[in-house]
Amino acid sequence: MLAPGSALMLEQGWQTTGATGSLQNPKKFNNQDFSSLRALCLSQGLLFEDATFPAHVSSIGPSLLPEDKLWRIQWKRPTVSDASREVKAASPAALLQPTQGTRVETADSTGSSGTETQDELQRNPYLIVDGVSRFDIMQGEIGGCWMLAALGSLTLQKQFLENVLPRDQGFQDDYAGIFHFRFWQYGDWVDVVIDDQLPFLNGRYLSVHPRTSNEFWPSLLEKAYAKLRGSYQNLHGGYLSDALVDLTGGVQVQFSLKDPSPDLEEILKAAVKSQCLMGCSTSGQLRNNTELRNGIVQGHAYTVTGAVKIRYKDGWKHIVRIWNPWGHGEWKGPWSDDSPQWDHVEPKFREALLRNKDDGEFWMSCENFQEQFSWLYICNSTPTFLDFGDQHCTTWSVDRHINLWSPVLATGRNNSSPGAVPTNPQYFFEVPYYDPQTYNVVISLMQKHAKDMQGAKNLKIGFSITTENSKILKQSFLLTRDVTNYFILSPGTYAVIPATTEDQEFEFLLRIFLKNQDYKENSNSPPSPVLPMVFELHWCELSCTERKDVPRQNQDSSYKAVFLRYAKQGSAIDASQLQQLLNEVILQDEMTSLGGRFSFDSCRGILSLVDVSFQRIQAELILFCLMHSGKAMGTRGLERGVMAIHRYEQLHNVPKKLNSNGQLTLREFGSLWRRLTKYMDIFRKEDRNHSGFLDVSELKSAIQTAGLAANEQLLLLMTLRYGDAARRIGFSDFVCCMLRLETMTCESQRWGLGSGRGCGSRVPPGELAKPD
Repeated sequence: MLAPGSALMLEQGWQTTGATGSLQNPKKFNNQDFSSLRALCLSQGLLFEDATFPAHVSSIGPSLLPEDKLWRIQWKRPTVSDASREVKAASPAALLQPTQGTRVETADSTGSSGTETQDELQRNPYLIVDGVSRFDIMQGEIGGCWMLAALGSLTLQKQFLENVLPRDQGFQDDYAGIFHFRFWQYGDWVDVVIDDQLPFLNGRYLSVHPRTSNEFWPSLLEKAYAKLRGSYQNLHGGYLSDALVDLTGGVQVQFSLKDPSPDLEEILKAAVKSQCLMGCSTSGQLRNNTELRNGIVQGHAYTVTGAVKIRYKDGWKHIVRIWNPWGHGEWKGPWSDDSPQWDHVEPKFREALLRNKDDGEFWMSCENFQEQFSWLYICNSTPTFLDFGDQHCTTWSVDRHINLWSPVLATGRNNSSPGAVPTNPQYFFEVPYYDPQTYNVVISLMQKHAKDMQGAKNLKIGFSITTENSKILKQSFLLTRDVTNYFILSPGTYAVIPATTEDQEFEFLLRIFLKNQDYKENSNSPPSPVLPMVFELHWCELSCTERKDVPRQNQDSSYKAVFLRYAKQGSAIDASQLQQLLNEVILQDEMTSLGGRFSFDSCRGILSLVDVSFQRIQAELILFCLMHSGKAMGTRGLERGVMAIHRYEQLHNVPKKLNSNGQLTLREFGSLWRRLTKYMDIFRKEDRNHSGFLDVSELKSAIQTAGLAANEQLLLLMTLRYGDAARRIGFSDFVCCMLRLETMTCESQRWGLGSGRGCGSRVPPGELAKPD
């Protein structure tokens, strides 16, 4: 069960639209607001200085360089030539407050020494020149190849690049020496503000530098990432997998190339097709990069920029394209720039694929790729890279949980306690789709570091997957920030249990990705309006191709997952949880939402009609049925109804005072779910003018379509009870009305109290009972 204080969060894409931490409303790192700070600088005619990440050795880190080099670092900023601006750029050095041992100079974008006059330094800098490309990036004296390899991959996928690099900034309009970039950090998008002072050593960029002298996006983006992680020193060593996730908010999976998956070529092809970010790495010491005679660098990270299957001689060849973030240094073996293999490729394909330049990018065969590299990293918002083979229109859902793992909770006392029962949170999920040839579940567990990431230590974390009878199926533990694995699981209910092997608390983010069932494009099954909304709005539906409606036969397998989500991993849902479920899932459709939301009282009423513990209320409906049968009841009729209520109470042991906190079990919710789906179909069909309401004639037709009957008097009562001033009924009230009518019909038939015609008798569709 969920531990107290846990938080269940749902994603749409990466974040719920408008929520704090979403792309539309990112968190403000260090509480700095870009727009407000820029406006303040412009109003005062000043260039921005970031006190939270100052032009000082503290932002570099104490152990990155020898002390003599560390204190020779100069901080320089581009200068802007525009007399019309009010920014006081005549002497930027005078505007800065250098700390001891720090020289602050202005510099042009070429890395000039900064000794010329201000006018001679104006070089017309730009944030971006001729678009963003991986070839803009060149690694400097220090820096992280792991981060730059991820950045190179980011430039290939514009849908992710636009999230990281906002467009509302530059050196031309409203320039004030301030910029901002966005990164995904432990479940939230974070907006990081920086100034444009960059570190130089001996007149050269200390870290990443642009290939074009007056283009600054690579250096500024790297500075923002260094600020997020605490210092430039923390970029000098890291994991490519972490950077891919931080730049996308997605899920990444690592594939060992020394023990490769038999589906490796298909995975690569699916990853390219679905626009994933990809990288790879070689084995060896990260800080001692050794370049082999074949051109491959040991202990180095690269970007995978493409993978194709081409005609070669009399057959086909799988080749992979790779880019070195150094900006130079390439593979010298088969399929390299000058290799003879290209002579056997058709000229049009050779011209399209081969770029014979010393820019760090090269091709190699898939076989050589597996031999020379150790790991392949693939990242996307959902694991689309596992959608290969004959799959079509596959979609993935994601559930997200944030919580705290405690060693005391894990044992009841401490880690050494024998026979203790685990009480840490476990998270249930339902597998609806199964194909023994394809992966259908991906689980990602991330440990959260403290805000100051400098010197942060990863714990050895992981998770177990258990069945309903607590049998452990899978376990995965690693000494990394993010532990992600993929599985083939048969349909059923499972639980994920996060943990660590160390006697230490840790906060975690758990994400469970489930593949949704495939379906045929020519399926004749009638579409359901309910389930696509569930997946789209609450399960992060991202399809690599065109979205299709889900056939009705898949609905039963999905309601369990919906129930588990809103039951907060419990065994039942109450009226408040039901209200949230109905309003968030059912009423997300524009038409059904027009008629108003489900109230708490209406949800309590729904519980009373579905929950078997509320038999007394159902019995009272018999009296309602008798009272409105279309004829005057008189005293005898009332007595008969009261006797029916008492008989019902005695037979079903109904308490005289009902518990107002009634709940629905999974089985009861399944019955309600199927009825809701039916009512949705009927409502959409009968609402011919798409107003979101049913008038009296449309309500009569809807009742007939449901196989029920009601006379004119009962129709009048229903529209008065559930309708608005114009006697129109919205969808939420229509659901309550139909549930009550069905219950009345069922109970009146069971006890023989209805006339079969007056109240709500069940008749074949198309045979509406005539009023008396």
